[in-house]
Amino acid sequence: MNGTYWLMNTRLETGYKRENGRIVGTNTELYHLLIEDGKIAKIVNGTEPIATDMSVKDAQGLLLIPSFIEKHVHLDKTYMAGEWRACIPASGVIERCDIEKNILASIPSTTQQRAEALLEEILTFGSTHVRTHVDIYPEVKLQNLEGVQQALETYSNRLSSEIVAFAQHGLLRSGTVELIREAVRNGAGIVGAVDPATVDLNIEASLVQLMDLAVEGNADIDLHLHDPGHLGTFTMKRLAYLTKQAGWEGRVAVSHAFGLGDVSKEEAIEMAEILKESGISIVTSLPIGRNIPPVSLLADYGVEVAVGNDNIYDSWWPTGNGDVLERAGRLLERFRWTDELSLSQALKYITGGIIPLDKEGSQVWPKAGDTANMILIDASCSAEAIARRSKRKTVFYKGNVVSGSLN
Repeated sequence: MNGTYWLMNTRLETGYKRENGRIVGTNTELYHLLIEDGKIAKIVNGTEPIATDMSVKDAQGLLLIPSFIEKHVHLDKTYMAGEWRACIPASGVIERCDIEKNILASIPSTTQQRAEALLEEILTFGSTHVRTHVDIYPEVKLQNLEGVQQALETYSNRLSSEIVAFAQHGLLRSGTVELIREAVRNGAGIVGAVDPATVDLNIEASLVQLMDLAVEGNADIDLHLHDPGHLGTFTMKRLAYLTKQAGWEGRVAVSHAFGLGDVSKEEAIEMAEILKESGISIVTSLPIGRNIPPVSLLADYGVEVAVGNDNIYDSWWPTGNGDVLERAGRLLERFRWTDELSLSQALKYITGGIIPLDKEGSQVWPKAGDTANMILIDASCSAEAIARRSKRKTVFYKGNVVSGSLN
């Protein structure tokens, strides 16, 4: 569907319904959108006539929302496209890594095949951007990176992507630093490590090495940090210091950050201020059974927060289907967000902050000039979409239908 066309009868959110000063619902109206060169070129009211000398597609009154961003996934680890496998019990992270390494080396499907199978699922559920972590370690060198890059190239006209060269087995392990450096030279734009205290056994050396790799390669950082309580928050404080020292504000993320959910509210506020000042974002996968970062508190203090799926059917976890909307739905369950405003605003955690309405109810998306990355979804409003995990009918990337269909 390259070129120019009208997307008619598209339902957009226009404001909140209020009764006695309370938000009780969301107003919507039908609009026609002119799609041109991958962007929304014009938006006109649904009562106005549109030109008939170009292609016209009918949205049939479906709600239009921004497409999703999958901020944390492991394309190289998944078992998708292969036979069913449950997880093998492990005594800890190191044994889990060894189990995974041996299984992935023995299964017949390639990294590219498995990654493409998972990308197809992710796309079906509405994500048109993917951040994937790719394991880099001496036994495989850059093989995982190459397989994932091939898969992403296959899907490059259907979604955008970024790759984290990830030291899953430890950054300070012999030979890993040079492999991460090589991965950055070969296309990985982000460097990542895991639990400097409990995996690398040296917080300062691990963080300094990670920052050195980032600065040397002009790469961003995404640190997996599972360590709890004050061990986790201390590590984040050291990372924040190094981030500011290097001038890397806005280029660093911490995934999981469980420690933020273990400390007092006062300590969480202190950490939020530190994270905001150093431009460090947080990515949570909302696991069940763990304390998670206080999402609303962080957001209120200006910290960027995103939701990602993390492990999807692999050696670490047997469940998951690639639906980041379903994962974000856990927010309302964990934090008891049941009102219209809280539900509708929760969409921002899976869209990179893009939402149809701001907190006051003013329409902020879409606007003429916006990239046409969007979803037609069977819901009356964003609040219903996230609460009910509504069905995605059509997914667009740069104006082209990349999943589903359109009349």
